[in-house]
Amino acid sequence: MALLWQKKTKDTCYEVRTAGQSRRLYSNGVFHSQYHPQRKHSGGVWDLLVLPALFRPPHRIRRVLVLGVGGGSAIHLLRHFVAPEQIVGVELNKTHLQVARQFFGIKKDMAELHHADAVHWLNAYNGPAFDMIIDDLFGNDTNTERAVPADSPWCQTLLKNLNRNGILVMNFIGSKAMRTSACVADPAIARHFKSTFQLSLPAYENVIGVFSGAPANSKILRQRINDIPELNRARLGFRIRKLKTS
Repeated sequence: MALLWQKKTKDTCYEVRTAGQSRRLYSNGVFHSQYHPQRKHSGGVWDLLVLPALFRPPHRIRRVLVLGVGGGSAIHLLRHFVAPEQIVGVELNKTHLQVARQFFGIKKDMAELHHADAVHWLNAYNGPAFDMIIDDLFGNDTNTERAVPADSPWCQTLLKNLNRNGILVMNFIGSKAMRTSACVADPAIARHFKSTFQLSLPAYENVIGVFSGAPANSKILRQRINDIPELNRARLGFRIRKLKTS
C-alpha cells in the first residue's frame, strides 16, 4: 500500500494511501474512508449507511443529510445508487473535508458541504425536513466512540428534522450501544418509528441502526439490492435483523 499524502497536526497523523485504484483515509493508523473511482460500493461500513435508502421505492429519497462526512464515501454511494435531489454534509474536521475534495473526488455540485459542529448546525437549521439522515459522528481518531451520545435530546433533534416517513441511519460500535440508544430505549422517541433494523458486517464491530418512519421489509430491501446488477455482483454479505423497540 503506497502513501499518497500525509499531514501531521499536534495530535493526529492523517494519511491517504493507495491500494490498487482505491484511496483510503487513515487517522493515526485508523481506517476512516475508502474511495474507488471505478467501483462505488466499498464492501465496508459505508455501504451499510446508504443501503437503507433502498427500503424506499426509487426517487422517494430526495433530500439527504450526512452528519460526519469523513472522506465522502457515503456521498459517492448516495449519488450513484440513490440519486437524491440534494445531499447536505456536515463535518467538523477540516482535514477530512480537504481529503474529500482533493483525493476522494467530491465536487461542489455533488453535495452542499458545511465545516461545522453537527449539533450546533442542526440546532440552528431552519429548513425543510430530510427524507434520510445519516449520523456517522465519531469524536476521536481512534474511531471507537460516538462524538454525540445517542441520548434523548440528540435523537429528538434528529427526529425533528426528519420527514414523518423518513429514515434515520446511525452508526454504533456494538449492538449494546444501539439497544441503549434513545431511538430504541426511549418509548417517547421509539414510538415514532414503524420499523427498526440492525445491519452489520462480519469483519466490522460497527452496528448500523436503521429507524424508519414507515413500515419496512427486509425482503424488499434484499430484492431491490438484487435488482441492481452492481450490488448483486458485489455479494455484500451483510446481516440484517429486525428489532422490537420499547
